[in-house]
Amino acid sequence: MKVVQFESFGGPEVLEVIDKKVPALDGNDVLIDVKAIGVNYADTARREGEYVIRTELPFVPGTEIAGVVADTGAHVTGVSKGTRVAALTGSGGYAEYAKTEADSLIRIPDGVSYEKAVGLPLQGLSAYHILKTMGRLAEGETVLVHAAAGGVGSLAVQLARQFGAGKVIATASTEEKLQHAEKLGAEHLINYSEEGWEKTVLEITGGKGVDVALEMAGGDIFHKTLKCLAPFGRMVIYGVASGEQATFYPSSLMRYNQSVVGFFLGQLMQHQELIMRSLQELLEYTQNGELELTISGSYPLSKATEVHRMVQERKTKGKIVLIP
Repeated sequence: MKVVQFESFGGPEVLEVIDKKVPALDGNDVLIDVKAIGVNYADTARREGEYVIRTELPFVPGTEIAGVVADTGAHVTGVSKGTRVAALTGSGGYAEYAKTEADSLIRIPDGVSYEKAVGLPLQGLSAYHILKTMGRLAEGETVLVHAAAGGVGSLAVQLARQFGAGKVIATASTEEKLQHAEKLGAEHLINYSEEGWEKTVLEITGGKGVDVALEMAGGDIFHKTLKCLAPFGRMVIYGVASGEQATFYPSSLMRYNQSVVGFFLGQLMQHQELIMRSLQELLEYTQNGELELTISGSYPLSKATEVHRMVQERKTKGKIVLIP
């Protein structure tokens, strides 16, 4: 089978297409004939050696796949060949075939394409649990979503509405992306590449600030977002896209009882029942038309280098997918 891997850390050019044996199955594994692969910032962080956990080389990236069950291990029950499924694999997803444990599978409902289903295991679950589990979003509260046209951001805008947010404030770097966020349900739009955007957030909220903020850029964006938090506000950190780590004085949070919380989906995956329940909920939202997944492009596996470059240059909105 064809896979994309890298043998050293670096830019998109370190990705290469190679031939590799189809993975052998253990007793509780299933083999997936991959139809769609989700591309995420986590993949680029892996490639650069900047991921939250250590990346062993050589490495085949890709944690988010959708496809058809091609084979099952000897101990697998309740899953049959030909079933349409989505899964989080941890690694190895940039391939024509991938294996994963049977209990990590979720069936794709009728009417939901592979391309849309693959947008949910990582980005959908992240948006869901950043808002609900870590951000503890309550009905009527105000939410600030950075990179609101991106994979996580575009889903977070919609889910914030689904969960009863009073106001959704979206930021993005271009007018086109802001218009996209507005279509998804954001009430207030801010270009965060312009100076003084944090003051606009405070004006929108009547000086109070936001109750929940989703932050994934780091650096200066982190500090300005902190200024936007309301008393008892929660900022959830789920990435450092700028590559700039932020430092601050934790005691500054004491005055207004504010919180800065980290989110890493890999750790949440230890709670399998919670993950499967929320993923099922996301698929139902999608099937019912209550959650729109924006697919900005589908590209062949051989274009992984170009796709990584597009993602890091912020030339995409919504989900970008590789097709084996």
